Amino acid sequence: MDTPYGSAPLPVWERPEPHPRSAPVPLSRAKIAAAAIQLADVHGLDGLSVRKLAKELGVGPMRLYDYVVNRSELLDLMVDAIYAQIAEADQHSQWRATVLAIYHRTRDATLDHEWFSDLLGGRPHLGPHALAVGESTAAALSQAPAVRDIDDLQRIVGALNAFVIGALRREVTERRTARTTGTDVTTWQKTLGPYLTRMLKTGRYPTVARLVIDGAHLNPEETFHHNLITILDGITS
Repeated sequence: MDTPYGSAPLPVWERPEPHPRSAPVPLSRAKIAAAAIQLADVHGLDGLSVRKLAKELGVGPMRLYDYVVNRSELLDLMVDAIYAQIAEADQHSQWRATVLAIYHRTRDATLDHEWFSDLLGGRPHLGPHALAVGESTAAALSQAPAVRDIDDLQRIVGALNAFVIGALRREVTERRTARTTGTDVTTWQKTLGPYLTRMLKTGRYPTVARLVIDGAHLNPEETFHHNLITILDGITS
């Protein structure tokens, strides 16, 4: 494909599927992505390789290269398949409800597929379903009272994405830590409780003491929703 920047290959989403073959195993990019997602759900991205995926599908590794030229393209397909799940979020007549539905759906999809959080925050995802989610989100936010022009919209989308990516990565990291250490947050807090109590009684950390003692202790879903609402309140004022 000729572009202003020279000749570049067509992205995987725009290339036609290879001619289907019934033997030994019929394949498609959707089937390959689904199998790769299952592998990554169990073993993480470090445990995903073209060779392992080919074995899972019952084909030779070279067969997969008819569909994806490298691992990066495989990840692109996997990511866009997750965005297809996010795109199923309900659309509402009110912009705020639409935004909440999209981001809660994003959280649900990320917790179902923890490896997805590892691929957030880099370069934008540009698959068709990712673009559909981006369009729905931006279109809803463009209706917010505080959005007066494209600069406002760009900043608000950036701020929300930064919060969501950070919140999801933190939640996934905590889940992974609990699994690898065998210690959940509650157990960890109980273990360090006596030490923290002694430190707070020194009086050197009065604000931290207020946060620990008087602050609300919400579960992750409530915390995510509350903080999301706080940000949305800020952009509506």
